[in-house]
Amino acid sequence: MLFRKGSTVPFPEAIQEGYCAEENYATANVSAEKIMDMMAHFVSLQESPVFFILELPSNLRDETVIPPDELSVRHKDVYYIDGCTHEEAAELLACSGELLVNDGMCAFGFGGHRSGDEIMVGKYNVMTLFSRQISHYDGFFEIHGIPRMTQLTTAWDTFTHEHPGQSEIVETEGATVYDLPERYASWGMYRAEQREET
Repeated sequence: MLFRKGSTVPFPEAIQEGYCAEENYATANVSAEKIMDMMAHFVSLQESPVFFILELPSNLRDETVIPPDELSVRHKDVYYIDGCTHEEAAELLACSGELLVNDGMCAFGFGGHRSGDEIMVGKYNVMTLFSRQISHYDGFFEIHGIPRMTQLTTAWDTFTHEHPGQSEIVETEGATVYDLPERYASWGMYRAEQREET
């Protein structure tokens, strides 16, 4: 499995593609080269318009720091672009997909305004698909060569204090994911909220 360029895991051999489905969501390990196709596939299944979601770690100055310079609480800034047509979603992926997929710090995805369904990919290639009726997505992962499993081991399950994962910002063609809110301000990208990291 190919990890995002900004992600380093200590035991990559322990991670394989696969997914598990629960009542209203599915969680999957997805190889990096499949992420853009899966995002586009999800968008194609939604009625237009859709929305784009971008989650970025908050600036350090916004965090609460305790001695010895350890963060007591981490936050993320959540940005949206509402009302995207399918064509606009495709253009966003074409223009910024490589940057989004390469980066190890951000999470991003799409949602359907009408369905309320969402797909997100986060750190260490963990993709989550949320739906009130997850059965509507039967076969979605299999189309992309990702098998259903009874139990899924994600990279998070392999981390220890001695062997943590590492996420980094990756620059692509002189830009980082932190440039995207300004890049897409003319499309209506806005910061909706700041959340605690879970």
